[in-house]
Amino acid sequence: MPKRIITVSDIIPAAEYAKNRTQLRSEITARKRNRRVEVGPYITFYFESYDTMWHQIQEMVYIEKGGAEQVPGELEAYNPLIPNGSELTATFMIEIDDPIRRARVLDSLGGIENTAFIRLDSETVRCVAEADQDRTREDGKASSVQFVHFPFTAAQIAAFPMAEITLGFNHPHYGHMAILPDNVRAELTTDFG
Repeated sequence: MPKRIITVSDIIPAAEYAKNRTQLRSEITARKRNRRVEVGPYITFYFESYDTMWHQIQEMVYIEKGGAEQVPGELEAYNPLIPNGSELTATFMIEIDDPIRRARVLDSLGGIENTAFIRLDSETVRCVAEADQDRTREDGKASSVQFVHFPFTAAQIAAFPMAEITLGFNHPHYGHMAILPDNVRAELTTDFG
């Protein structure tokens, strides 16, 4: 059964991490390839797991050099993004290089964090945005980084390995969808149970 929570004892000291950092980054990069889905021209989903969040915490502690004192805050920030066994969790990023276009698009995507869905054949699983903070400003501008959960029923989990799976948005200004490739579906199946 996959681990569902990272504890202080799971985090290795920065000096030890540094010795194996290149190899660990290579391993997680290979795994992340099967957890990445582009939807439309601007948005990429990165489906999270225990491993991706463990690596994120290790990187934050290594880069920011906060040591053991930094770890509890990172655990608090990233543990909620580890799938609990009956959900998929994802970070989606609105990625636009041109700053003028990026500002214009983000201004039109307020509330997008509440419009993502996964469709299994004809059944729809709607996302639940991470509640840690409001990711759409009062003026309607969306954040370029969003965190979402997709809660599944037991029947939907059972259907997941064989269903045609579509990931998309029903936002009035971003109605794009993508079919999950077989390698992504196989990888995400490991998040259940």
